[in-house]
Amino acid sequence: MFRLWGKIVRDNHLIRDQVIENGNYAMSRTAMVLDALDQLCYAFDLGHPVWLDKTVEEFKRHDRARFTQDHFIEPIDFDYLEIQVLEE
Repeated sequence: MFRLWGKIVRDNHLIRDQVIENGNYAMSRTAMVLDALDQLCYAFDLGHPVWLDKTVEEFKRHDRARFTQDHFIEPIDFDYLEIQVLEE
């Protein structure tokens, strides 16, 4: 089962987190990640972050990415949103 963990962090404190699961392996892994990120943004009432080249490379290398204010169009009231793929 594919699981993506989303965390909102402010001042080095976990403010909110949620795990999104997806068992539909007919979808590509990229589609699963983007779908889970959509669900997280909906649950956290956020706009969708922009994937910068640095973010894509970080995610490919570590299965983890951080989205800061630079990744969002509207202002955010936290330091960053971090997503991480949990063991599949």
